[in-house]
Amino acid sequence: MLPRPYRLTRSADFARVRAEGRCWSNRELVLCRSANQLPHSRFGFAVSRRLGKAVTRNRIKRLLREAVRAEWPRILPGWDVVLIARAGSAALDYWAMREAVCHLLRLAQLLAAERAGKHEQG
Repeated sequence: MLPRPYRLTRSADFARVRAEGRCWSNRELVLCRSANQLPHSRFGFAVSRRLGKAVTRNRIKRLLREAVRAEWPRILPGWDVVLIARAGSAALDYWAMREAVCHLLRLAQLLAAERAGKHEQG
């Protein structure tokens, strides 16, 4: 579970990230990120009612939070990130969800090891 200071909770923050940020996607998720002026990153999770009833939506959010928590030590500080679930995410187990989240974090260059590796090569 992510502690509250590391979560996006206000709809205005979600709207700002969507409007000002950059987005990446795969079949299961969409990741949008925008810089913040904080010494840590914050995450928000959006799951539409189209994906299922409350039990299904809450399960998807739990899997997303746990996947982010598992990667937390590698995530770069200073970003607001919104993860939006797509229809394919309802069928994923934990490991598949974690792989989908990691894939998007790599694309968005939000993992410390990924950025360090690119810097050394260039």
